[in-house]
Amino acid sequence: MRKYFSIGILILLCCSENLFSQEKNEICDCPSQSKVGKGTFYFSWGYGRDYFSKSDIHFTNTTTDYDAQKSQPKSYDFTVYDAKAHDRPGFKDILRTDLTIPQYVYRIGYFFNDKKDFGIEINFDHVKYIMDDYQTLRVTGTIHGQTIDQDTLIDPNTFLHFEHSDGANFLMLNFVKRQRLFVSKNKKHWVSGVAKIGAGPVIPRTDVILFGVPLNNKFHVAGYCMGVEAGLRYDVYKYIYLEYTAKGAWANYTDVLVLGEGKAKHHFWTFENILVLGLQFPL
Repeated sequence: MRKYFSIGILILLCCSENLFSQEKNEICDCPSQSKVGKGTFYFSWGYGRDYFSKSDIHFTNTTTDYDAQKSQPKSYDFTVYDAKAHDRPGFKDILRTDLTIPQYVYRIGYFFNDKKDFGIEINFDHVKYIMDDYQTLRVTGTIHGQTIDQDTLIDPNTFLHFEHSDGANFLMLNFVKRQRLFVSKNKKHWVSGVAKIGAGPVIPRTDVILFGVPLNNKFHVAGYCMGVEAGLRYDVYKYIYLEYTAKGAWANYTDVLVLGEGKAKHHFWTFENILVLGLQFPL
């Protein structure tokens, strides 16, 4: 995931270079804000819970026949309808193993030094999408040359298991608006409302079992997402902040890798609860 972190920094710098150099007519009275016309850089890390809408998942492989040595399935072209899914927060692993095992998020951003208090942000969510096993769903299409149109048990051992468990991975470029709600007299405590809107690619690594054959695939750009986010931000002693937001996003996976030369595609809505801890400093 380090390369996606680096990608986020690069995109931020490219998109905001011209804006950084523009002269500002009015300076925002904000936490950690410079008084010489420049803005504030920030970085945050945190975790989230995710909830998904049902989705129709279409699987296709029309070029690969069965190969016993490579363990590839026969050709197929079928759709699973109204699949339910859940997340895998993994919060118990935060301190026990790796900080990147749970559903982490990071944000890298810059608030421009203007009175309207606008900003730009790279927004990455390591969302985990796990389709529920053993649900009974309608399946239509062809499998191994046979037509199917019936309610089918989604058995991971004999038929299907599907998850973006190394991350459904939303990478978004967001535009940010901050609105001050409260500031203490000594200006050491600030409470603000924040709103964000943006879009970007999805970069999943999909773990699938199809007809008893497992595959944990590679990371790749598989589609796009867009979303809005809103919440509260608490700044303390200017340089530290805590931010809670609720986020709604739509993700469209148009090119998911599965077995052999097979592909899958689906789209869904997701709702996220996100809590991050961040640092900020003026430039």
